[in-house]
Amino acid sequence: MSGLFSQVQPAVKKETRRVAIMTIVGTVVMWAVFAVLHLTMPETVPFDYTVILGGLCGGAVAILNFFLMGLMVQSAAACADEDSARTRVKASYSQRFMLQVLWMIAAIAAPCFQFVAGIIPLLLPSIGIKLTGIFKKSS
Repeated sequence: MSGLFSQVQPAVKKETRRVAIMTIVGTVVMWAVFAVLHLTMPETVPFDYTVILGGLCGGAVAILNFFLMGLMVQSAAACADEDSARTRVKASYSQRFMLQVLWMIAAIAAPCFQFVAGIIPLLLPSIGIKLTGIFKKSS
């Protein structure tokens, strides 16, 4: 297993770790919101294993998507040929987009997932990165 990650650049590891932390924190906050909403509207908002499972799987897909993007950037930067790099970027984007679409379909179709709890974590890396940028600029 360490051989698999030995070729990953430290910057990709560091940023993926940061995004993973942001996604995990955001997912826990989402669960807390679901719990509070469930207490106030139990017949409308569920809070059961489907919410937890949706958040766990959605968060895993979000983190994996970011990690794969980092690997793609690392790979494209190593290409000497600009056309080859561009092709890699396009292929990676299509594959990562398909991964997210397939997850959203599964989150909506499978009864073991609460679909909102499964889809929200996909938005968390982007939100976390933007918030980090805002707070770094102001300090």
